[in-house]
Amino acid sequence: MSVIRPGDLYPLLALLLPACDLSGAGGPQPDPQNLCGPTTAIVASVIDGDTIVLDSGQKVRYLMIDTPEITKGKHDCYGEEARQYNEDLVLGQEVTLTYDEECKDTYGRLLAYVEAPDGELNTLLVERGFACVLIIPPNGSDREAEFMSLELEARQKHAGLWGVCAGEVTCD
Repeated sequence: MSVIRPGDLYPLLALLLPACDLSGAGGPQPDPQNLCGPTTAIVASVIDGDTIVLDSGQKVRYLMIDTPEITKGKHDCYGEEARQYNEDLVLGQEVTLTYDEECKDTYGRLLAYVEAPDGELNTLLVERGFACVLIIPPNGSDREAEFMSLELEARQKHAGLWGVCAGEVTCD
């Protein structure tokens, strides 16, 4: 029977370690899904058309969209309708959160794509005329064309705010 001494392992380790980039540079980047926040949660409340509060108390701002304002004394055209539509689809529901490059905004809210049983809220809100596209790099660069196409279709169909708020749309 042979005995392996600690010195015998060094040549083997020297062969294996170059394959493992432990420095963080050049290797695979961490998955934002694991670093930003929860991947599933229950929605405890709805603030407006593009912001919710999870059962953990964390606020989530939907990526790629902007809905008419109804907070801080503002009452933009179609803001209440956007909030109500959002509430109808997510309140009390378990949602799945998917993050992009930036996890939080300047207000400390999580930035995410939010999937509910009826679909992804970010795209549904734009497609049905409750929201405009809002791109804040670096997030969304891979989905910009998709969202712009959805907004163009909603505008052409005069869906939601595009039909009701002629000349008053504040998210241009």
